[in-house]
Amino acid sequence: MAGQRVNVNVGVLGHIDSGKTALARALSTTASTAAFDKQPQSRERGITLDLGFSCFSVPLPARLRSALPAPHLAPDAGPEPREPQLQFTLVDCPGHASLIRTIIGGAQIIDLMMLVIDVTKGMQTQSAECLVIGQIACQKLVVVLNKIDLLAEGKRQAAIDKMTKKMQKTLESTKFRGAPIIPVAAKPGGPEAPETEAPQGISELIELLTFQISIPTRDPSGSFLMSVDHCFSIKGQGTVMTGTILSGSISLGDSVEIPALKVVKKVKSMQMFHMPVTTAMQGDRLGICVTQFDPKLLERGLVCAPESLHIIHAALISVEKIPYFRGPLQTKAKFHITVGHETVMGRLMFFSPAPDSFDHEPVLDAFDFSREYLFQEQYLCKDLAPAATDSGQTNEKAGQAPDGHCPRQQWALVEFEKPVTCPQLCLVIGSRLDADIHANMCRLAFHGVLLHGLQDKNYAESLLPRLRVYKLKHKHGLVERVIDDYNVIGRSLFKKETNIQLFVGLKVYLSTGELGVIDSAFGQSGKFKVHIPGGLSPESKKILMPSLKKRSRAGQGEVAERKEGVEQPEPAHHVTLSLSFKRYVFDTHKRMVQSP
Repeated sequence: MAGQRVNVNVGVLGHIDSGKTALARALSTTASTAAFDKQPQSRERGITLDLGFSCFSVPLPARLRSALPAPHLAPDAGPEPREPQLQFTLVDCPGHASLIRTIIGGAQIIDLMMLVIDVTKGMQTQSAECLVIGQIACQKLVVVLNKIDLLAEGKRQAAIDKMTKKMQKTLESTKFRGAPIIPVAAKPGGPEAPETEAPQGISELIELLTFQISIPTRDPSGSFLMSVDHCFSIKGQGTVMTGTILSGSISLGDSVEIPALKVVKKVKSMQMFHMPVTTAMQGDRLGICVTQFDPKLLERGLVCAPESLHIIHAALISVEKIPYFRGPLQTKAKFHITVGHETVMGRLMFFSPAPDSFDHEPVLDAFDFSREYLFQEQYLCKDLAPAATDSGQTNEKAGQAPDGHCPRQQWALVEFEKPVTCPQLCLVIGSRLDADIHANMCRLAFHGVLLHGLQDKNYAESLLPRLRVYKLKHKHGLVERVIDDYNVIGRSLFKKETNIQLFVGLKVYLSTGELGVIDSAFGQSGKFKVHIPGGLSPESKKILMPSLKKRSRAGQGEVAERKEGVEQPEPAHHVTLSLSFKRYVFDTHKRMVQSP
């Protein structure tokens, strides 16, 4: 196994000024062209503005060698190390609130997350947002309490213990409960301190990371897809695109496509942290050199095997609300939608399974167009579950089933303001990045998986009619009078201007139990005739006839009283009419459908 290496990606996330870049520098032995705030703008502002990449290696632990098949190890170029190596690629993410979309992009390519906390300040707003992102995007966490050198020496250990307990409590309600917490001083004395000041706790941190890491499943098969985060030219060589391989593998001489630009280029050379390689696979950090391509055309984005990705204008996604986000997720609302390294505005329409399917097992890798779905005014969750109506019917406004019962899976149609390029089953994160960055609130609203992309620009006409999302409509009226044993006149179900002809043939139910069918309009005031095929029961006639006689005897006196503004008491026994039907949201004919 000599001369072999396996790569894992470790995200360095946290609030601004928690010392993330200093920590990455203290850990790293090799830096990429985009490491440690090399950008002039970063140095000028004194903060990280973009993703930074660097790495260090340790001997591959014996426990990982036995678990990893030899073909999954990538060959190193140059002098062979004495034993196989475990390479940690550090992804240094910005911490400023305004750069959250860059943080989200970085989080999607990591296998383990280091959450860096300033030990003198504890959890801050962006620390919390990074923790939320970590819960969505990765499986393992290490908390690093940085800047312990700023604590008074005599009280240092007590302060570290206190902050450790606070962080343990914070993590209790997350999937990272029990995650290790380690104190360090990445840059004792601060940024201006001389380089002679040795970092504290770094060797212990490396040991902890080596113990915590597990080898992610790497699959060299499938279509090549790489998330590009930097693009620049090298004089005399060409344009270099650096990024992380999300799927598949690539070899020297292969052709790659930049789908957003519809450009195909041949790979001239490849490097991993300044070392030439001939092949690379999923999970590797890679630089690809191509010729005759202007780097200004691609700041970040995707590179893939030719014709393997498509531009989409809308998407069907599974949705899960982030519990820390305050307020509802409402249909027609706009959110910042992040897919890969791209963030665009999108409008959402939420829907759920039909109520009798609320408890079905979630399906996270496909969307079934053959099923029917219930339209929702908003995403359903227990804290927002509206009560059932008095009649026990579904609450039409929110589409909530009776008893506040929530479905196990919900979806949304996302319509993008501008087209995006992304693969199926990629992570989707919805945010409100326009919220006040100084407010103590979570701007991340929901996450999900892209199940089906709509490629046709005219998807509203060509594809959406296949999406069987319906609204449940419920209307209630009264029986005004009986014509005969088989026919009654109804009122208060429709407005005066309603075209009742559209409702002819629909079934209605009387509160006395009979089934009726709307037969025709009756007059011009919104009244209608209902035919009762089975006829009125003797009990129903008893209920209806006396009250109607009383109403008829009131005669002119009733009219006079109403003119004087006096409320006339309602008859003792009303017989109500109930009309229920489905209307499919994307049905161009706007038909009303009732169950057989």
